[in-house]
Amino acid sequence: MKDIHDESTWPVWANETIDIVEPNPKWVEKGNQEKALLLNLLSTFGITEIQHYGSTSIPNLPAKPIIDLMAKIDSFQKSKEISSLLANHDWHYVPPNIDNRPWQRFFVKVINDKRVVHLHILLEGEERWDNQLLFRDLLRNNQQFIDEYAILKRNLAKKYSNDREAYTKAKTEFINFVLKSWLRTNISL
Repeated sequence: MKDIHDESTWPVWANETIDIVEPNPKWVEKGNQEKALLLNLLSTFGITEIQHYGSTSIPNLPAKPIIDLMAKIDSFQKSKEISSLLANHDWHYVPPNIDNRPWQRFFVKVINDKRVVHLHILLEGEERWDNQLLFRDLLRNNQQFIDEYAILKRNLAKKYSNDREAYTKAKTEFINFVLKSWLRTNISL
């Protein structure tokens, strides 16, 4: 039996380096196309809302050229069926024991051994859903946050070019800062 934690057995796309590229205005259109395709495929599982929320959803923000989407579902019971369906459309399921995020089910769309889209399926009522959308919307409306986040992402991509987990974790402090600044502003109103 293959050791799932042995990175030498992972597919090429699972070990891609982190590359931050200049913003592409087509990312929003691509996000909309992927959302429409997924809603068509997944509506039978009760998925009626998908959001484009990652860096590619924020105009003028450099990013990894991977569309991040998240969908709501009422239960993870149909994950195996969802995985089978999506596998026919270039999607790969990353189980929670590898993803280390039990609150979601994670899929990666791969074309030519490259990640092109991530799909994070979250349970209805998951707090991370609202926080992700709030962070996206706060950046969309604040060029200073965009500029600061762009610098941080480029620096972290250099530092952690081969470690996606460390890269993601290192962004957390900035994300929390932005969310807390919004909270402070809105509590004082």
